[in-house]
Amino acid sequence: MKNLLIILTILIFSIGFISGFIFINDFSKNYKGEKINQKLDIKFNFPFILTNNLKVIFLMLAGSITFGLSTFINLIYNGFNVGVLIGSTFQTNEPLKLILALILPHGIFEIPALLISAVAGFKIPYEITLYLLDKKEKPITEEDIKEFLKLALISIILIIIAAFVEVYITPKVANYLLT
Repeated sequence: MKNLLIILTILIFSIGFISGFIFINDFSKNYKGEKINQKLDIKFNFPFILTNNLKVIFLMLAGSITFGLSTFINLIYNGFNVGVLIGSTFQTNEPLKLILALILPHGIFEIPALLISAVAGFKIPYEITLYLLDKKEKPITEEDIKEFLKLALISIILIIIAAFVEVYITPKVANYLLT
């Protein structure tokens, strides 16, 4: 069971990622080398990053009450964004170490948190589906709720660590690798 949800989660995220990567490559071809200047106003502080990341985690977990819809949409969206980010870095001929320096330190916590929360978001709808197909006696058992809560807690802990690393460690790693 859990393997099916993990495979489904990774597949959906990968579809979003590949779509974002392809989109940015196609998009950049249409501009024939023109420089696209986009200034982002990002508040790079711990409360801001943590709040945004927790919103994503809670939207993933909300799949348990939206029958997986919010989880599905957010997996595609976040996979797409990561694909666009990495694809755009390649388009601007930035070195691979830039990509790694800016994503890897916190990404090793953030992406698993995202995927774990998505598995949790699909867990309850999956169990209800099994019940509706007469494969279970009860729609949701105490074990199902415990597993959902365990996955939710793990994803929240990982996203807190990721936000801390993103604000306090990633910039230092990036500066070190790029100087």
